[in-house]
Amino acid sequence: MNRAEKRKLRQGRVRRKVRGTEQRPRLSVFRSLHHIYVQVISDESGRTLAAASTAIKEVGAELASRRGLGAAKAVGQAIANQCRERGIGEVVFDRNGFLYHGRVKALAEAAREAGLKF
Repeated sequence: MNRAEKRKLRQGRVRRKVRGTEQRPRLSVFRSLHHIYVQVISDESGRTLAAASTAIKEVGAELASRRGLGAAKAVGQAIANQCRERGIGEVVFDRNGFLYHGRVKALAEAAREAGLKF
């Protein structure tokens, strides 16, 4: 089994347990080689309530590199600010099959420090 198949298995395990509601939406993380993306999703209505990534100008323009822990922390702060503006205070964290370390962990901790509750 290759790395992508293992991630899909982990993703399925997490998705069976984690559901986003209107009151407590799901914060889903995706990391690629060059960027990191995060969405706040309500699974009840199937809508994305907020999104941030290093690919958008507001976050990526001020970064020296769009990779690494610094970029992940900036995205975590940006998503927490967007959630605060939209009245979302608490989310369910969905690591999306990625292991909880490195950039995924840095993003989660930055969002927590910026006031988002998991």
